Amino acid sequence: MTDEGTTAPTASTPQDDQLTYDVVVVGAGAVGENVADRAGRTGLSVVVVEQELVGGECSYWACMPSKAMLRPGAVLAAARAVPGAAEAVSGTIDTTALLARRSAFTSHWDDASQVSWLDGAGIALVRGAARLTGPRVLEVTSDDGSVVTLTARHAVVLATGSEPVIPDIDGLVRSAPWTSREATSVEDVPASLAVLGGGVVGVEMATAFADLGTHVTLIVRGDRVLNGFEPFVSEAVVGSLREIGVDVRLETQVVEAHREDGGVHLRLSTGSVLVAEQVLVATGRRPATADLGLETVGLTAGSTITVDDSLAVKGVADGWLFAAGDVTGRVATTHQGKYQARVVGDVIAARFGTADAPEPADGPQVPGSERPAAAAESAAGAWSRYRATADHAAVPQVVFSRPEAASVGLTESAAHDAGLTVRTVEYALGSVAGAAVSADGYEGTAQIVIDTERGVIVGATFVGPEIAEMLHAATIAVVGEVPIERLWHAVPAYPTMSEVWLRLLETAGL
Repeated sequence: MTDEGTTAPTASTPQDDQLTYDVVVVGAGAVGENVADRAGRTGLSVVVVEQELVGGECSYWACMPSKAMLRPGAVLAAARAVPGAAEAVSGTIDTTALLARRSAFTSHWDDASQVSWLDGAGIALVRGAARLTGPRVLEVTSDDGSVVTLTARHAVVLATGSEPVIPDIDGLVRSAPWTSREATSVEDVPASLAVLGGGVVGVEMATAFADLGTHVTLIVRGDRVLNGFEPFVSEAVVGSLREIGVDVRLETQVVEAHREDGGVHLRLSTGSVLVAEQVLVATGRRPATADLGLETVGLTAGSTITVDDSLAVKGVADGWLFAAGDVTGRVATTHQGKYQARVVGDVIAARFGTADAPEPADGPQVPGSERPAAAAESAAGAWSRYRATADHAAVPQVVFSRPEAASVGLTESAAHDAGLTVRTVEYALGSVAGAAVSADGYEGTAQIVIDTERGVIVGATFVGPEIAEMLHAATIAVVGEVPIERLWHAVPAYPTMSEVWLRLLETAGL
């Protein structure tokens, strides 16, 4: 539905210098693709703008390549923990094969298949850097300097993700450190690597490169890694990192860096000097909003974009500007960004979609719309598909460290901070038959946080080998606010690790 006489540009059609669509999505990563897909389902014309590769950070430099790099080490560790399989395992990881499989998952950094998907879905693509010039109007500058002006009839969605932050350490920038991009696209594995930061990227990449035979030093400013998890997660992960040869240095900072003789020299707060062939900075990310022209619509360039639960940007009149994913500063995971994308796409479709979109006879109103929403909210109005309420109470996260760490909802500390009256119940996963069968000497922990006033689980944490797939059951319990008495009737199969749910409930006194 472009203006009469114009043609929606695709990868193979020429671009006019002025184009109009119903919806303009800035950023063609996983979040932007999902926004475009959901928003276009009721007849709206949609264009996405992407400066780099269609598919974004997750597909090429984050989720997919990093997990492909981590999987061989996890498989080897699992096999070595089972007599009968352990005897069949010899040698070490084949670096060439691992990196080849990694590159296959990134399509060798070629986005042709992603572009083809856009074409098949009827979503137009304009390549270049987009910048707002006023309400509903953007200029897109391509690599060759040509400029296309895009106008949105109804909505603009900003989904440009985030970018790594290099801390202000003397000489660090000049030493040409890696960020997660260089780490996950590595071709020549360094003999030694210093990793700065104990978050998800730091822990996962320390694990991956240790598996590849690199001597890894993990430098963490605080007293534990994975600070957003329960403290027992850090204890387990740090212990395992050290077992696989990672030199973990807690409560340590880099105060100066310089590169010489093929290595980077790091002066540490402890007074010692560490020399590594390469340095990976994994100390945090910031919203990629510096060059979006936010100031032209009354927002601050480079800032987090504050949104309400419908993902509409606060402080912008007329409800035309939305944002989703890392730029909102709410939750920096791909799956939660895609969840937000589905919400905002549905909001836009319900508010601005064509008359032949499905419309139930009744139901709550989408803000700014005279049309009923396509699904009724719960009695409390908390779980409408048009509200990203899971951002506040039910965020799942998995770290593919060894052991894996997974959590959803609130930690015990966060629950207390929220004013809830809670008790925690913990159980050793190694005491569950399913875990004992899966690996000799299995070690892991499961914990739930129970809101004692309502009798529901508000948080769950797991740490142990191969526990990632256990998380969704906990997520359903938290999102569904399932009374723990009712969970007693959810019988886990035997012998599986999920039997820990029975043990947790027994420990809780049920």
